[in-house]
Parts: sequence; structure tokens; C-alpha cells
Amino acid sequence: MQWHKYTALKNVAIFAAAVLLCLFAPSALRRTVYKGFEEFRAPLDAVPSQLSDLQTYWALHSNSKRALIEAGRDLERLNSAYELKLLENRSLRSKIEGYERIMNIPSDPNFKYEIARVARRDINAWWQRLVIRKGSRHGIKEGCAVICASGVVGRVAQVDAYTSVVELVSSRKFRMAAHFLGDDRPVIYYGRGGSSIRAAEGEIADAPADVEPTRASPATLVTSSLAGSFPDGVEIGKVYSLSLGADGIFKSGAVELSTRLDSVAEVAVLVPLAEEAK
Repeated sequence: MQWHKYTALKNVAIFAAAVLLCLFAPSALRRTVYKGFEEFRAPLDAVPSQLSDLQTYWALHSNSKRALIEAGRDLERLNSAYELKLLENRSLRSKIEGYERIMNIPSDPNFKYEIARVARRDINAWWQRLVIRKGSRHGIKEGCAVICASGVVGRVAQVDAYTSVVELVSSRKFRMAAHFLGDDRPVIYYGRGGSSIRAAEGEIADAPADVEPTRASPATLVTSSLAGSFPDGVEIGKVYSLSLGADGIFKSGAVELSTRLDSVAEVAVLVPLAEEAK
């Protein structure tokens, strides 16, 4: 502000001196002074233009700086979002690995695992079904496979918002394709129920005639991917003996279930990812 006042007073003084010279000095002297005055004023006349250019430069510089600051903030927000996703993925991976350790369930990229607690069981249908504390709000659908650490538990038969009914592998209504471990030839498995004095069990049919399990060397029955809702290789039970059928081609026999269905308290529902995406 003081610099502007000084410049204004200086210009007024120069202008007054020039006027006096023009009025009282000889014409030759006036021309000389006028020429010198113009040469002296020329740099002063350029000052406003230079100030304007300087203001424009700083304005552009300030805008560029603000743009850079805003771009930096955007980058920080993107980095924060990316780091948050990494933490979420690590947390999810850790949770899945925890479930695998706790329940000894191998992961399968084609399924999402929903861990659920058993809510209740009907004493009159003890070997037929149970109710779990997960439902449609968790992505569970009818037909989803239900397993636990020791093997197959059953299949989802009915779904509500927050609960689901599971048809147990021992139920007489339960059927599925299966095969023996190390032998891809399919067999048919179905439940045979149980009682208060007899553990639940199942049965197989259409077993190849050359399969000859014994008590000392039982055959392990596992799920087949032909069952649709189950991944391949989840244990169903052990077969200790088979009998040749009337046709002389296929065998059948009892299956001792691997899962302790009388005491199961926590299960994993396998939700196919292809179905979840629909």
C-alpha cells in the first residue's frame, strides 16, 4: 500500500514539473525535457501491465496448486479405499481359514461356505431332519449341501428368512449319487433312518461286483459331483460288506455313516457361487 502511495506522489511531482517547464521554458528546452520525460515515464507506464501479468501468473499458479492438492486428496482417498478392501479380503481369508481349521473342511472355489449352528431338532424326527440358524437372508437355497468336519450332514429341504430345515443324510427321503474313494464308478446312496437304540445308517445300491470291502479293509463312500449340490469327495461313510444282487451284476450293502448325527452342533452350508450370482 505504501509503495502505491509513493508511486502516485512521484508521478504527480514529475507531471507538475513537466507542466511548469512547458509553460516557462524555451521551446527547444521544452522539447528536450519532454523527450526525457517520456523516456523516464516509459518504464513507469509498463508497471501496471507487469503487475497485471504478475497477478495473472500467480492466479494460474494458485489454481494449479489447488488442482494438485485436490488431485493429491483424491489419490489419498483411492489409496485408503484400496487399503480398506485389502483389509476386508485379508479378514475374509482369515475367517475362511479359521473355519477350515475349526471344522476341518477343505475349501472349494465353486462354493461359498455359510457356517450355521443347529437351532433345534424334533425328537420324533431325530434321524430325519434338523433346523439351522441361517436362511434365505444369508443366501441359502433349497438343495444346498450341508456338511461338517466328519462328512455329509444332509441337504437343505426348506428355507425361511433366518432358518432352514435340513434333510439328514440318514433320512429315508435322502438319495444321492456317490462313489468309492479311488473308484469313479457311480453308485446310489439312500438313507435308512435309525432308532433310539440303533445308530442311523444308509445303504448303497448298484455297486460294481468287483468291489469287495471287509471289516479289516472297508471301502470309503464319498460324494460325487454328479449329485449337483455337493462337491466331489466329501465322506459319507464306510462300507464293510456288500452282497451280490439277484441280477448277479451289482452289489448292495449297508453304510456306516461318518458323521455323528446325534451330536452335530455346527454345520457348513455350501452355497454354489453360480446360484448366488443369479
